[in-house]
Amino acid sequence: MFDLSTWVLLSLAGFGAGVLNAVAGGGTFLTFPVLVWAGIPPIPANATSALAVCPGYFGSVAGFRQELAALPRRLLAREMAVSAIGGIAGALLLLVTPSKVFDGVVPWLLLVATVLFAIGPWLVRSAGSGGGLARWRLPGLLACTTYGGYFNGGVGILLMAWYLLVGEQRLNTVNALKNLNSTVLSVVSVAAYVIGGAIVWLPAVVMAVFSVFGGLLGARLAKWLPAFWVRAAVIATGLVMSAVFFVRAYSG
Repeated sequence: MFDLSTWVLLSLAGFGAGVLNAVAGGGTFLTFPVLVWAGIPPIPANATSALAVCPGYFGSVAGFRQELAALPRRLLAREMAVSAIGGIAGALLLLVTPSKVFDGVVPWLLLVATVLFAIGPWLVRSAGSGGGLARWRLPGLLACTTYGGYFNGGVGILLMAWYLLVGEQRLNTVNALKNLNSTVLSVVSVAAYVIGGAIVWLPAVVMAVFSVFGGLLGARLAKWLPAFWVRAAVIATGLVMSAVFFVRAYSG
C-alpha cells in the first residue's frame, strides 16, 4: 500500500500526535495532513485521523475519575447522550459531504482549529465569568460536539470555553466534562465512519498504536516542557498546514 518511508512518516505522525495531545493538544495537525500527503483523500483521511487519536481520550477520562464521580449521574447521562447525538450528526454530515466541497472546506477547518488553539487560553479565561447562558447548555454542547464529529480539531477548546460560559466554575470539572464528552463524540463518530466505510484501516491502526506510546511519553514531558514553546510549535504547524491546504484547494 505504502512504501517504507511513508509508513515511517505515518508512525512518527501518530507518535507525535500522542505527545502533542498529552502536552497541549493539536495532534490532528499532524495526523490529518500526513494521511492526505500519503495519498488518502481528505474525507477518509479525516475519518482515519479521528480513529488514530481516539485511544488517547480514554486515558484522559480515567485521569478525572474523581471529578466525574462527584457530578450527578443524570447530568452525565444527559450530556453523554447529547454528545453522542452530536458526534453522529457531525460524522454523518462528513460522510454525505461531496469530496470537492470538503476539499474546499478543509483549509478553513484547519485555520479555525489553529485560531481556536491559539486563543484557547484567552477564550477560556474570558468565559470564566459566565453563567448567563446556562439554559443553552445542551444546545451549545450539541453544536460543539457536531463540529467535533465533523472535524475534531479544536473541539476540546470549544468544549472548555462553553462549559465556562454556561457557569461551570471549577477548572478540573470543566476538564473532566470536556474529556468525557470528547471521548463519547469521538467513539460514536468513529463508529459511524466505520459503518460508512470511511476508515483506511491499516494506517489507522498503526497510527493509533504509536499515538498511545506518544501519549505515554507526552504525559511525562508535560511536567517539564515549557508550555509556551509547545503551543508555539502547534500553532506554527497549524498555520503551515492551513496554508498548504489553501494552496492545494485553490491553486487550480
